[in-house]
Amino acid sequence: MTDTSAEPRIIVALDFPRPEPARELVARLDPSLCRLKVGKEMFTRLGPAFVEELTAAGFQVFLDLKFHDIPNTVAAACAAAADLGVWMVNLHASGGRRMMETARERLAGYSRRPLLIAVTILTSLSDPELAEIGFSGSAADNVQRLARLTDDCGLDGIVCSPLEAALVRPRVRDGFLLVTPGVRPASAARDDQRRVMTPADALDNGADMLVIGRPITAAPDPLQSLRDIRREIAARD
Repeated sequence: MTDTSAEPRIIVALDFPRPEPARELVARLDPSLCRLKVGKEMFTRLGPAFVEELTAAGFQVFLDLKFHDIPNTVAAACAAAADLGVWMVNLHASGGRRMMETARERLAGYSRRPLLIAVTILTSLSDPELAEIGFSGSAADNVQRLARLTDDCGLDGIVCSPLEAALVRPRVRDGFLLVTPGVRPASAARDDQRRVMTPADALDNGADMLVIGRPITAAPDPLQSLRDIRREIAARD
């Protein structure tokens, strides 16, 4: 099974409109200090070869494609991700129990399987927007419900807002990973995330790993920004 160690805790989100700046950024980062997230934009532009390129450079890759389909299709997609050698892959918890359990069972045969986590509620969604698409209750209510379902299905963890991590942590088993986007250093802009928190506060709330994008990727010196955030995290201990 893939190592579930929370170190390094920072996952740098590679979200670029062109491949060149993504590769330039990766060349300036250190795989001992961070992991990398490849989402829909980068994967669509560069495909599986880019993921293999990153793993060959020594980076652990979180393939953030948020699978959501019929159980066999999602399970096959997760197996394809495992064949690429990714460290972690995700799906939508709202796909339901059978979808999550089928994916988990499909990955169980890998000697070094990727971590399998579920997206609860997207951090861009507000309570009124959730109501508009048919969810009853607040974002926090739905995150807790979907987190318990994911835990019960035997997955490795969830993606949730850092604001909800404190609510989820006591309701899931020990070792259940909380991966939190919406993390911004105090000096950074909120961008398009609605439910945000500083890195140190997110970890104090129970988060294990932090997905950070523009505060690092748009910084004049991305490696120094990464080091500064790691220093901010270390100062809490």
